[in-house]
Amino acid sequence: MDGMLAVWACVLAARAVLGLGTDPDLQIDVITELELVNSTRGVTQVFGVHNGSKAFLFQDGQREIHAAPHMSEKVIQLFRNKSEFTFLASIQQRSSTSGVILSIREMEHSFFELESSGLRDEIRYHYRFNGKSRTEAFPYRLADGQWHKIALTVSASHVLLHVDCNRIYERVIDPPDTNLSPGSSLWLGQRNRKHGFFKGVIQDVKIIFMPNGYITQCPNLNRTCPTCSDFLSLVQGIMDLQELLAKMTAKLNYAESRLGQLENCHCEKTCQVREVIYRDKDSWVEDDHCRNCTCKNGAVECRRMLCPPLNCSSDSLPVHIAGQCCKVCRPKCIYGGRELAEGDRILAKSCRECKNGALQKLTEPCPSLNCSETDRVLPENQCCSVCRDIDECAAKMHYCHSNTVCVNLPGSYRCDCVSGFIRVDDFSCTEHDECGGGESSCDENAICANSVLGHSCTCKPGYVGNGTVCRAFCEEGCRYGGTCVAPNKCLCPSGFTGSHCEKDIDECALRTHTCWNDSACVNLEGGFDCLCPSGPSCTGDCPHEGGLKRNGQVWTLKEDRCSVCSCKDGKIFCRRTACDCQNPSVDLFCCPECDTRVTSQCLDQTGHKVYHSGDNWTYGCQQCQCLEGEVDCWPLTCPILTCEYTTISEGECCSHCVDDPCIADSDPYDISKTCQDPQGITRLGGSVWTMVGSPCTTCKCKNGSVCCSVDLDCLHNN
Repeated sequence: MDGMLAVWACVLAARAVLGLGTDPDLQIDVITELELVNSTRGVTQVFGVHNGSKAFLFQDGQREIHAAPHMSEKVIQLFRNKSEFTFLASIQQRSSTSGVILSIREMEHSFFELESSGLRDEIRYHYRFNGKSRTEAFPYRLADGQWHKIALTVSASHVLLHVDCNRIYERVIDPPDTNLSPGSSLWLGQRNRKHGFFKGVIQDVKIIFMPNGYITQCPNLNRTCPTCSDFLSLVQGIMDLQELLAKMTAKLNYAESRLGQLENCHCEKTCQVREVIYRDKDSWVEDDHCRNCTCKNGAVECRRMLCPPLNCSSDSLPVHIAGQCCKVCRPKCIYGGRELAEGDRILAKSCRECKNGALQKLTEPCPSLNCSETDRVLPENQCCSVCRDIDECAAKMHYCHSNTVCVNLPGSYRCDCVSGFIRVDDFSCTEHDECGGGESSCDENAICANSVLGHSCTCKPGYVGNGTVCRAFCEEGCRYGGTCVAPNKCLCPSGFTGSHCEKDIDECALRTHTCWNDSACVNLEGGFDCLCPSGPSCTGDCPHEGGLKRNGQVWTLKEDRCSVCSCKDGKIFCRRTACDCQNPSVDLFCCPECDTRVTSQCLDQTGHKVYHSGDNWTYGCQQCQCLEGEVDCWPLTCPILTCEYTTISEGECCSHCVDDPCIADSDPYDISKTCQDPQGITRLGGSVWTMVGSPCTTCKCKNGSVCCSVDLDCLHNN
C-alpha cells in the first residue's frame, strides 16, 4: 500500500512541475509586486548576480519596504491551507551584519521569517505552530560579502535548506501555521519599521506554492518524490475515509437497531401544550389567542378563528368585549352629533362613558401628571390628559457617547452600541477589544484590561515595570553575570549552575575539561586550568587544534577574532581582547563598550527601551544583543530531555517531562503510532473522531493513546 501511495504522489507532483515550468498563479515575485524603483527610500538599484532581473541595495535604516494591502491579501490567500511552499532569493550580505531577508507577520507574530545572522553565522527560520513561536537555526555563514542563492522549502513537517544549489540541511519540524491572520503584511529586507534591517543586495525574491519549488532556482537538482506534503495529503485522505466509514458503520448499526424496535410496536405521536397531552387528531380552542388548534402526527397546527359577519342595527355598533374573540353589536351613544361606541369616553363638564346606550358619569379621579400644562394632551375618546412624550434623541437631550445610537422610549431613552462595538456602561461603548485583538501596548508578561478610552497594562506577578515594559524579577538576583529570564529563574553563564547561578561547575570532576592526558586539570571558579607536569621532558609547548603552539606564542582564534590566546609552560590561556577605549583604532566589534555613537544604540522589540552597543537582554524566549546599532536575537538554550513525553507549558520557553501522553506535545503527522478505539477500529496517529453513543465526546489518537474530551457547551445544549 505504501508503494502505491508513493507512485500516486509522484504522479501528482509530476503534474505540478511538468516541464520545469511554474504556474504564475502559484508564485509571488516579491520585488516585482512591491514595485521597487530607484526613488524608493532606503534602496538603490544596482547590478545583481545577473542582468535578467532587478537587484536592489538595502542600506538605509529608515526605510519601510512592505506590501500594499492588495498584495498582502494575495499572500494571505496563497498561504491559506498550504502545507508546501518554497522561499527563493539571491543575496549579497555585508560581512558580519545581521538582518531579515523577508518577513510575513501580524503585529509581533511572525508566520514566516528568514533571517541571516553574521554575528553568530546562522540562518534562522521563524514560524508559528499551534499559535506558538518556533525557530529553526541553521549554522551557516551567509554574511560574507559574496553572492549566494538560498532556497528554504517547507513541506508539511519537513524543512530543506539549499544554499548555492547544495542541500545543506534537512530536518523534521513542527508543521507551521499557514492560515495567516487578517491584517498580516509582507516586509522585504526588514522585520518591521524599527528592527531587523538587512544590509546588502537582494535579487530574485520569490515564494513558490508547489512541490519542489527549489527546482525553479536550481533546475539540475533532483526532485523529492513524493514530498512530505504529497504523502500527508494522501494520508489525510485515508484518515477522512476511515472517519467516514466509522460514522456510516455507527449510523447503520443504529438504524438496524431502530428498525428492529419499530417492527414490534405501534407508536402514536402526541402533542403536549401547557402540560396537557393531546392525542393525534385531537382539537381544542386557544381562547387567549382566538385560535383553533389540532394535533397532527405529533405537530400542533393552529388557525385563527373565523368570525361571522356582523349586521348591527342602526342603534348599535360592533365592539370588542373582553373574554370574547369576535366583535358583538352593542348599543351606541350620541353626544353633540358624535356616535360613541360601548366603552368610549367623553369629557362634558364631567367624565362620562358609553354603557348600554347611555352616557354614565364616572367618579374615578385622573392620575397626577409630572409635566407642565403646556406639555399635556387629551387623547381621543378619553377623559384624562397625559404628558406629551419628549424625544430626547431628536432634541439632543441625551447622554449617549460616541459609538452609540440613541433610541427614544416613552418617557425616557436608551443608548445602543453601534455594530462592531462592545458595551462599557449604560452610555458608552468601546471600539473593540484592544486586549483580545492584540492591539495593546502591553508587554507579553503584563495583564491587559480594556477601558472606555483604551486599555491599561499591569505587570504579572513575578515581573516588574510599568506594564508596557515588564522584566522578570529574581529576588536573590543572578550571580556571576547570570540573566533573570523568568520569575526567580536565572540563565547562567558558562561554568556556573544553580537557581541563582551560585554553584560552580567542577569540569575536572565531571570530566568535561579539554586537558591532555599528560596534564593535570585544576578546577577554577567559572572554568578550569590545565597544569603541565614538571620534569626535563616538559617543553612548555601547547597542543592546539591538531598542531603545536610554542611556549610563549600568542595568537588570535580563527573562529573568534575577539579572543587572544597564549601558550605558557604547556598551558593555553585565552582571554577577551583588552579594550582600550582611549585608543582610536580600538576594534568596536570586540569592544562594544567603547562605542559611544548614538547610531550604535538599539531599541528593544517594544521600541521603548534604548540599549547601548554590547548590552544583552532577553525577549520572549530569545537572548538578544545590541552590537553597533544592530539587534541580533537567538533562541535560549534548553536542556536536552531523555523522557518519552514532553510539553511546553504556557509562559515557559523550554519543554519539561510529563507522564500523561494525552497532555504531551506530539507530532500530528506521526502515523506510525496507531490506536484502537472501543469499537476495535484501528486509528492512524492524529485521527479525530466522535465517540459512538456520546455525540459530545471527541477522541484523538495521540502518541499511541486514545485521548478523549467532553464539550461542555454541547452537553448544555443537548
